Amino acid sequence: MSVSFDRRDCWIFDMDGTLTISIHDFDGIKRILGLPLDRPILEALNELPAAQAALLHQQLDALELDIAHRATAQVGARELLTKLRPPWWRASRSRGAQIGILTRNSKPNAQATLAACGLAEFFPTESILSRHCCPPKPSLDGIWQLLSGWSASPDRSVMVGDYLFDLEAGRRAGSATVYLDPTGEFPWQDRADLPITTLAEITAML
Repeated sequence: MSVSFDRRDCWIFDMDGTLTISIHDFDGIKRILGLPLDRPILEALNELPAAQAALLHQQLDALELDIAHRATAQVGARELLTKLRPPWWRASRSRGAQIGILTRNSKPNAQATLAACGLAEFFPTESILSRHCCPPKPSLDGIWQLLSGWSASPDRSVMVGDYLFDLEAGRRAGSATVYLDPTGEFPWQDRADLPITTLAEITAML
């Protein structure tokens, strides 16, 4: 491990595939929307005429909402979030770790996903940033927006995700990066300060 969590009390999580078990078929979604398979969905939509993109965004929202309702929590997610933000902290609103979501999904779908997974209680609405709240990852804007709201500096933060864009956003923002890959293959390990195969590995370090 090349990073210490001792003074890092601002935790930012990707959602799909990180706090949830990944069930997205991104290539399948691209085929339904008629998008090229070699481009990320949001970037491909941004390259289309505005009217066409707007219609496809509506279709994307509907597809993602169906997935949201079927979402299940990643193994160890609730235990990790409880360790970071125990119930007595949340009830008293006293000082504790700050935790937020930074997702390329929409905000309503993110909230539906967290509700389906039983994790909604951990995240106030202002701590859930979606593609409609800021430029999507790999932009660092969402991380800085959360940190600004928490009056915190990047050296107090951790970005946890399962994909290249999560790690790139964290690196650009100056956050520590934790890379979850249950397969243990870690194709983007060079962008990670800590590669893990389960969220329980983080919980054990806190």
